[in-house]
Amino acid sequence: MYEPTPTRRRTLRTASVAFAGVAAMLIAAPSTLAATTATATTVTIAHKANAAAVAATLYVSPGGQGTSCTASAPCAITEAQTMVRTLAPAMTGDIDVDLLGGTYRLASTFKLGPQDSGQNGHNVVYQAAPGQQPVISGSKQITGWSEYDTSKGIYRAAVPVGTQSSQLFVNGARAQRARSALNPSGFTLSGSSFVTADPSYASFTNQSQIQIVDDNDWKQLRCPLGSITATSSGGSSLNINSSCFTNNNTSVPNAGFPFNGSGLPSLTGISWIENAYQLLTQPGQYYLDSAAGYVYYIPLAGQSMATADVELPELQELVDLSGTPGHLAPQMYNASGASYSGSWAVNSGRPDGDLGNAVEYTTTNGDSASFSFTGTGIQVLSETNSDEGTVDVYVDGVKTETVNADSATRVAQQPIVDINGLSQGAHTVKLVKTGGQYMLVNAFTVTPNPVATVHNVQFDGITFTGTTWTQPDSTGYIDNQAGVLWEPGTTTPEKIPAAIQVHRGNDIALDNDTVEQLGGAGIDLADGTQNSTISGDTITDVSAGGVLLGEVDDYYLADSALMTSGDTVTQNVITHVGQDYHDAVGIWAGYTKNAVISNNDIGYTPYSGMSLGWGWGWQSDCTLQAKQGLSTPCRHGTNYAGGNQITDNYIHNVMGVLHDGGPIYTNGGQGQGTGVSTSPCLSTSVLAGNVVADGNGTNNMLYQDEGSSCWNTYNNVVEFGGSDWIGMWTPTINDINIHDNYSDNSSYNNNGTGITFNQATIVSGGAWPTAAKSIMAAAGPTSEQGPAKAGTVDDDSLAIAYTGSWSGSGFRGYGDLDDGVHYTTTNGASATLTFTGTQVTFLTETNSDEGTIDVLVDGVDQGTINAASASRQLQQGLFTSKALSSGTHTITLVKETGTYMLVDGFIVK
Repeated sequence: MYEPTPTRRRTLRTASVAFAGVAAMLIAAPSTLAATTATATTVTIAHKANAAAVAATLYVSPGGQGTSCTASAPCAITEAQTMVRTLAPAMTGDIDVDLLGGTYRLASTFKLGPQDSGQNGHNVVYQAAPGQQPVISGSKQITGWSEYDTSKGIYRAAVPVGTQSSQLFVNGARAQRARSALNPSGFTLSGSSFVTADPSYASFTNQSQIQIVDDNDWKQLRCPLGSITATSSGGSSLNINSSCFTNNNTSVPNAGFPFNGSGLPSLTGISWIENAYQLLTQPGQYYLDSAAGYVYYIPLAGQSMATADVELPELQELVDLSGTPGHLAPQMYNASGASYSGSWAVNSGRPDGDLGNAVEYTTTNGDSASFSFTGTGIQVLSETNSDEGTVDVYVDGVKTETVNADSATRVAQQPIVDINGLSQGAHTVKLVKTGGQYMLVNAFTVTPNPVATVHNVQFDGITFTGTTWTQPDSTGYIDNQAGVLWEPGTTTPEKIPAAIQVHRGNDIALDNDTVEQLGGAGIDLADGTQNSTISGDTITDVSAGGVLLGEVDDYYLADSALMTSGDTVTQNVITHVGQDYHDAVGIWAGYTKNAVISNNDIGYTPYSGMSLGWGWGWQSDCTLQAKQGLSTPCRHGTNYAGGNQITDNYIHNVMGVLHDGGPIYTNGGQGQGTGVSTSPCLSTSVLAGNVVADGNGTNNMLYQDEGSSCWNTYNNVVEFGGSDWIGMWTPTINDINIHDNYSDNSSYNNNGTGITFNQATIVSGGAWPTAAKSIMAAAGPTSEQGPAKAGTVDDDSLAIAYTGSWSGSGFRGYGDLDDGVHYTTTNGASATLTFTGTQVTFLTETNSDEGTIDVLVDGVDQGTINAASASRQLQQGLFTSKALSSGTHTITLVKETGTYMLVDGFIVK
């Protein structure tokens, strides 16, 4: 696994450490596991090369007890946390908390706050002890299985009555919750019910736990049933939970910019029916009967339930690092604490982009608006416009400033008052109209606490696993886009919980960790987290998104201390996300500034690989919105996003299930100040050096969607997939510079405004020019660059060069390696793998439409192999080389005969 610089490999070094009056364990060389107790002493300690000195090392284990926290007497992780709080104020170097191997089964979320932070410029590092593999889990291990239904091969085990979980993992593999076949036929939507002639559904048990799932365009929509009733004609009526049907069909939230685009699509069909015992029919499926206290499972071939490791996730979050003030939410103009003096009126149903579509306003100078609150800061949202004017601002009776809401055009939800740094307590802000025709009050955002971040905390080399998320079971999955939902019954956005949540963090690092087998999202840097890093991690097999960055509802912020900024997501491998919630993406970022998303490998996603930005056409001015055909007056405002960099990523095999997305997708404005089209971009975001391949069902490989602006898009390589190599479909997309890109597809879509467009260098037959090859060589994690290393190499590895006419085919459902292949129908087309090792095996499929393939190793002909067979056989190792000298070699496969030649992958030794 890639190890970023500075490395955290251990060497030995001496340092002087003194903690007077504290029984701190200062550990000698970890190989000796020696321990010394000291009140003031000089000792030899374990240290990481090129990092700061280590002041103390605490040892924990899954069964740790007591307060010693030594290698010979490790403590529990919570006890180490208590000791860190004692040691931190006097830190003269890092405090390492070394986790010994084994599974740490959490009874509750491990929570850290500002008091758990590193101090004096040093870090608190929770890390794997040398040679150890600690696993932090939110799962309960299920044992005591016995055969329950011999005819169906169903096994059963008891769990506590009331156990709630939406996932199960057996021997490290995700079990499928009992479900129907895909796209079952014979259903008709009638009112809020799906009606079928099949009578069997009416006898299903635990009917309110059954879900209807609809994968529709870019959304997944889920609703639990209210009941199932028999129809008069002898069929079944699957009656959807009424409130969920309202949210997902009859009244789909459509808040408009900046919260969403069209609001559609809605739940209108059935992709599958889920979570009924009667649907438990296939090996690898399970069903949890919470009310009765049993979990049921059909083993896969060869699985023994007497020895299987069965994990039932119970926790929603594993680690929560939270500072203050937490998530900020505006309160409308009529919130408790607001009062108005003079001739004020309410304008509701206003279509101009106000929060809640309503404002309180006055035309009389001297009229005032007051808001009493408890906290340390306040923002007052209004609008700026040519008919607005000056406002005097008072805090606790003292005039602090005069602000001017005048602007050339209407701009909604503007924080005309931004006050911070007040003492903690009760305050009143008062606004007095002194000029202009109107003064408007839209909303108030209170900062309830001072900004106090959780900071200088690292997690290194740890596996995080075993979470669940059960909200869809009760209220449904009310989708907006890309794993961002609506709170049921509202137009308030919400994100799916992550296993590792960071709120108001600063200088948090998650390095070299494995995040896997989750029922929610992976890692979330949320609520103004700054200067934090996710690096060298492996994130795989998660139900929702891999990495989340920023928020979707803090666009209006003026105080930089509250913004999400300066974060880095780099050198990570993120695969097989969206396993349950197909709209999720590998890396998602909302409103953020100066983020760096670089050198990541993202693959095998049901929707987009990476999505950055939010707000659709919110930041595009009204002229551009009118060109798009949107109604006037328009919903137009600003956001703080900008200066972001998406560079040198390899994104492949995406868009396997849903539609209208792409390997890299952008949305909303970046760095354009007031959003007026005549103003320059105040900062430019960069989309460069990326390789995007195998788009499957995507329409645009580089998809700069509605409202995208202020991007410099260059030096990207596009291959294998997509109707267009780049797409900008509407005039609200503006001020983008596109140049020096490379593609094997010449089609593009450019209907944007102020777009500097230079057609990509178009390549055929895999004849990439030197510049494109350099981009390909530098894309993805450093550890994956260059010749393939020992292990399994999938068909979409950048170590494989395809020459001739080739296509990719992902999400085939046949059982290929990572569920996809590359194929050609052209005799003479070739695929060459460059690898480092001593032996290589070629994996392909055999079938009646396959033929002969010529094999060369290091340019020497090895003869011909035949992939023809009477029926389809998957992952067939048709050729294995002889032993080779240790070093770098090539294997080349050349199609000779047959309709198809397929490359599924290679095994390198």
